[in-house]
Amino acid sequence: MNNRPREKGAPQRTPLWARHREAGGKIVPFAGWEMPIRYTSILEEHEAVRSAARLFDVSHMGDIILTGADAIPETERITTARLSGKSAGFIQYALLLNEEAGILDDILVYLLDGRVMLVVNAVNRAKDLEWIRAHADGDVDVTDSSGEISQIAVQGRASEMILSRLAGDGFVDPGYYRSTKATIAGMETIVSRTGYTGEFGYEIYAPWDGAVAIWDACLAAGAGTGLKPVGLGARDSLRLEMAYCLYGKDIDETVNPVEAKLTWTVRGKKEEWIGKEAYREVKEKGTDRLLTGFLLGKKEIPRHGFDILHEGARVGVITSGGYSPTCRAGIALGYVNTAVATASEGFEVNIRGRRAPATPVRGSFVPSSVKGDEEDSK
Repeated sequence: MNNRPREKGAPQRTPLWARHREAGGKIVPFAGWEMPIRYTSILEEHEAVRSAARLFDVSHMGDIILTGADAIPETERITTARLSGKSAGFIQYALLLNEEAGILDDILVYLLDGRVMLVVNAVNRAKDLEWIRAHADGDVDVTDSSGEISQIAVQGRASEMILSRLAGDGFVDPGYYRSTKATIAGMETIVSRTGYTGEFGYEIYAPWDGAVAIWDACLAAGAGTGLKPVGLGARDSLRLEMAYCLYGKDIDETVNPVEAKLTWTVRGKKEEWIGKEAYREVKEKGTDRLLTGFLLGKKEIPRHGFDILHEGARVGVITSGGYSPTCRAGIALGYVNTAVATASEGFEVNIRGRRAPATPVRGSFVPSSVKGDEEDSK
């Protein structure tokens, strides 16, 4: 049964929509959904995740389930994931590529008991589902379970204590980019530890109709830490500080893994997989542009679409930009010409006609509190 509203043209709501309204969340349209962008201020919510913990509703994300004897090999063929030899509970960050190696979506691949779950971006759910069904072969069934599964994320350094209270003394942390089963609010859930914030945290996958009970239980368990809900605005500023890509801004079908510096997601794949030939050709020949991070001044706020300059010449464009509460400065991701991508100085960002000096940054803008093997999981 699919519990999501399906009225033609109507925005969709997660099962927690009423809770967001009751808590004073500012609701805005997002990828066809009505979602909270903030409750208080993005700055306050961002800093609370970095210092303690906050609660996210991520139930708008899509959940596509693959079952059947060929579920694992077909997942390996249609994504960049490598699952062979892995056991249930394993998770990988991976890409869906088209035949030209363009990025259709960036996803999480969950290896569960007897099935594979692909967690896809809300804006791409219908497109991804159609593409997977068109390309999956052999003994594999593809099911859209998005309307049956809710996702709630507890992110921040106090999250381990909160999950221990939620799931009881028997709860064992599954490890970075791993999942486990846990009983929360009287129902069976899947608890994983990935995160999009750079902070230690968990995701709870539960039945759609059980989301409110899980949400309320999380708030009760985190009362001593000051746990409160947080909106998508802070989620975006948190991921930008980690230099994590956002689909539709930093990556899309016109971008390949080499340009986006996501070649590590293609984990030594030798068998045939969709996009293989185009990807290898790009990797061999190189690319004209590379995704690069930039740190600006305290009062300089770069935005999507602003030009990047090097020694006065335009060499690229900002894809994601904003204010970093942790750095107390403007930060950005953008594509620049490969010829100057490794330069350490001479960069500026054109901010509405004014040139602001920009320092290139390799990697994330702030350190992560996440523990784990970044290359294996991320």
